Amino acid sequence: MASVSFVQSIDPQTVQKKNPMTRNLEPGQFYGEILGKRQDSGLILSELTHGGARKLPNHSHELAYFCLLVSGTYSEQFGTKWVNYKPLTVMFHPSGTTHLDEIGPTGGRFFSVELKQEWIDRLRDCVGLLNPATSLHEGELAWLALRLYREHREFEACSPLTIEGLVLEMLAIVGRMRDVREQHVPAWLARATDLLREEFRSNLKVRDIAVEVGVHPFHLSRVFRKFHRETIGEYVHKLRVNFACRQLSMPDTDLATVALAAGFADQSHFTRVFKNVTGMTPGVFKQLAGENN
Repeated sequence: MASVSFVQSIDPQTVQKKNPMTRNLEPGQFYGEILGKRQDSGLILSELTHGGARKLPNHSHELAYFCLLVSGTYSEQFGTKWVNYKPLTVMFHPSGTTHLDEIGPTGGRFFSVELKQEWIDRLRDCVGLLNPATSLHEGELAWLALRLYREHREFEACSPLTIEGLVLEMLAIVGRMRDVREQHVPAWLARATDLLREEFRSNLKVRDIAVEVGVHPFHLSRVFRKFHRETIGEYVHKLRVNFACRQLSMPDTDLATVALAAGFADQSHFTRVFKNVTGMTPGVFKQLAGENN
């Protein structure tokens, strides 16, 4: 994936002066300071930052793209709906999606993956029109985006192939999300999921959750896997890793303390699960996150 020497950022006031009615950003264009960019194989990967609070005008992007908030705070408005990002959350934006952005008081660092039309065309049969769900995604989609970000930062000879594979996985997840929304999700499954998100640091048993929501443990496990496409144990591991990532993003945190706070029995187990989920060790993640503070 070739590195692009010219990077282009946009001043909102300049855009408004040039054409107050049209804010459709061209490929590779973003508000803020662009720190680095690569493009090849129909993809444009950009890392950008905003140094402080900032309100951006209504605009859209010519290309569809994923946006990962690496650090900071950020909100987007789609029509009348506001969506508030947290670090390590990601959203897919189809091309032409109009939105208004507001950067939080501490600024923010972002990683964007733009997809040229050839990607959308060749995948349309399996992922449909890739309609956006105007809500943020954590879990598997965010971990893939994080791996992609690391590959972008630590680029090497095999990175182009790795990057293409990760983007394909991300698009497949977006397509599956649409399929799940079109199916009937049992109300008890939502209660079970909420319980796991509230108590993921505890040692919950499947039978305890099943009793709480009123179904057989086997039925709970089977239906959970059908809709979440992973086991309950895998889901809990990712919740714990997500919690750990937020803790590790803060200064003056040590791995042993974070491991115990996240619900892991010891640091070695924590390191093994963390690497399996994110593709990197907690130490590497802490170093990467520390660059953004």
